Amino acid sequence: MPGLKQHGSKFENAELAALSLVQMMASGIWYVPLARILISHGYASSLSYAYAASALAAFVSPLVFGAVADRHAAPTRVLRGLALASAAAVALSFHAIAAGWKPGIVLALIQLYALVAVPTSSITNTIIFSRLRDSQRQFGTIRAAGTFGWMAGCWLVSLAGLDASTTTGYLGALVWLGLAAFTYGLPCVVPPAAPKTSWKQRMGWDALVLLKHHDHGVVFLTTALFSIPLAAFYPYTPPQLQHLGFQRTSAWMSLGQITEIIALVALAGLFGRWRLKWIFAVGLGFGVLRFALCATDLPFWLLTGITMHGFSFTLFFITGQIYLNERVDAAWRARAQALMSLMTSGVGSLIGYLTTGFWLRTCSPAGVTNWPTFWGWLAISIAIVLIFFVAAYHGKGTGFKRAPELTPE
Repeated sequence: MPGLKQHGSKFENAELAALSLVQMMASGIWYVPLARILISHGYASSLSYAYAASALAAFVSPLVFGAVADRHAAPTRVLRGLALASAAAVALSFHAIAAGWKPGIVLALIQLYALVAVPTSSITNTIIFSRLRDSQRQFGTIRAAGTFGWMAGCWLVSLAGLDASTTTGYLGALVWLGLAAFTYGLPCVVPPAAPKTSWKQRMGWDALVLLKHHDHGVVFLTTALFSIPLAAFYPYTPPQLQHLGFQRTSAWMSLGQITEIIALVALAGLFGRWRLKWIFAVGLGFGVLRFALCATDLPFWLLTGITMHGFSFTLFFITGQIYLNERVDAAWRARAQALMSLMTSGVGSLIGYLTTGFWLRTCSPAGVTNWPTFWGWLAISIAIVLIFFVAAYHGKGTGFKRAPELTPE
């Protein structure tokens, strides 16, 4: 943010790491056990729609709140309000599930939660990036703390035996309240007074100008395409684990975060040695490997596939976030990160949750899922995305350097 003092002290880095940790812990406590909770309470038919709620929210709220953080209010205040609203919405949603309310009401409450929770990720990233001198070197380790927070949330759920319990919602609400309280200790920098804006600018849709640049467009499109098959990972891997005899599924799913932390720590070195194009490509390659291993439907290889998730996610999606911070002008960064959220959690995930839900039903003709077919074709679809990206992305050579000509006018 303009005018913010960037001193890069150890205390500041620890503060940003803690911010990332708490935000991702709150998100993980909701996202990972949701499938089993819905199934165990009789809402199995609503599963794909419940996850699609986050995708629908991503079409609106990240860009809207990103525009607010860029032009009208301090990002820390925006995050505080969203965290408070998320705490109330998640508690109410899980209360409705426990009370057996009608599926339509439950889905409406989940949608309400998604509208306020989804933009917290991009706003958190905006706050962190605004205080970093060298995002290539600093962001990986700070984001690793967030990954640990996600893992810790999953462990709390499983160790407490809450993988299928609505009590998880109240635990998540407490963490959201903790995030809101944490923002009071962060610098509150109000953006410069914005001139009169159009409805398009207030909605954040002016960020679509970023798509006009060739490489930006390829990265955003690849992100959306990759997110379609990826949408199957969290809803349908826990049921497969349970099918193979695993019970503490939230904890087992956190295996992917171990390799995510490893990849995050390694990112700084990779940026200095590899072309950006190949970091993206290797991330997509790990995505193919992950689903190919899941397709074996064997316990050891399924767990290995889950473990590969961290490499895939970090090398593609986290690299994409750093790419935007390095290649987009500071005045547009909140909207750029929000547009990335729209492409991942919105366009890609919405198509993904609906189509992979249909694909799962197609692969379960007698009520028993053919996991090799289900995951095998999803692996093939990612391989096609990989081929598209390698052919379409141009890049600027070895290393990662800011390119002023890539910023919008």
